[in-house]
Amino acid sequence: MLSAVAALVIANSSLAGLYESFLGSYLAVTLNGTGLEKPLILWINDGLMAVFFFLIGLELKREIVEGKLKNPRDVILPGAAAVGGMAVPALVFFAFNSSSPETLGGWAIPAATDIAFALGVLALVGKRAPAALKVFLLTLAILDDLGAIVIIALFYTADLKIDYLLLSLIPLAGLVLLNRNGSHRIAPAILLGAVMWFLVLKSGVHATLAGVVTAFLIPIKDKYGKSPLHALEHGLTPYVLYGIVPIFAFANAGVVLSGIGISDLLAPLPLGIALGLIVGKQVGVFGVTFAMVKLGLARLPFGVTWAHIYGIACLAGIGFTMSLFIGGLSFSDPALMNEVRIGVLSGSVISAIVGYTVLVMASRGEERQPLAAETP
Repeated sequence: MLSAVAALVIANSSLAGLYESFLGSYLAVTLNGTGLEKPLILWINDGLMAVFFFLIGLELKREIVEGKLKNPRDVILPGAAAVGGMAVPALVFFAFNSSSPETLGGWAIPAATDIAFALGVLALVGKRAPAALKVFLLTLAILDDLGAIVIIALFYTADLKIDYLLLSLIPLAGLVLLNRNGSHRIAPAILLGAVMWFLVLKSGVHATLAGVVTAFLIPIKDKYGKSPLHALEHGLTPYVLYGIVPIFAFANAGVVLSGIGISDLLAPLPLGIALGLIVGKQVGVFGVTFAMVKLGLARLPFGVTWAHIYGIACLAGIGFTMSLFIGGLSFSDPALMNEVRIGVLSGSVISAIVGYTVLVMASRGEERQPLAAETP
């Protein structure tokens, strides 16, 4: 949050030129003229975010093998809510941008949920929120991230180069072999993952997917009974949450506010994103959950009320990191990216405030009537 505020302040100060030139400065890693040469903003979005997605991949594998996604019955309700929470925001965005071909490619921007920010706001509610509510939001957000990964893979690949993609199968085979043998050494897997990241990046497929694939091939148990996956996840988490995410926020949240009026806020792109996050997420998550329960296909988690579910549906509208990331994949025009930032920041802030308020009020309501609920 502080990084995003710092980016906003600097982008609208006398340091704006320095901010833009710094992010646009080129960094090259080459050998005999062959390698990578990209502006710093792309090293952050393609490189550091690959580590971010690597951590998401580790969390996903852990949850699938031994966590909240292990039992299919526990996944049905938040899984359906996640699907609704991705489909309806995309439809809301489409409704506002269907007649604007240059912005229609951003349809996936409001479909994403920022798991760290959403859980952070829920944590502010404290112990007043039922424990099952955090599990519901966590499962929904994890499945939402998985959906975002699939969307990136299917819709954000440009200029595919088959030769590099085929070469990436070599380090992939090495990772598969290490995983099958239950290798306890992490360094070879990381090295192979880095090579695969380079080859996937050169192929035109978005390189963050290499991070996810590498994570899924880290053994959850090695031949000695220890867990390389747990060790990596615990070791990486503080660096990602307190390093990579703030750096990404600082590099991508710099909205230029000068000259912006009401008409700019109501333009199809920012309005479609903001309403997709605010309205689309609420309708998608709450509506699908309500339908699943009323049709007898699932039950609400223990101790969770409809007010709690509505609060979670609001928190799902916090797109921030993931939405800004997909926005960067959708548009290269700085003017359009400024509109994306306006839509993402306004939609995420409003969703966070409304979600927190609803959950606090719902929890206070539960505290006021515990005896009435026990009366025969």
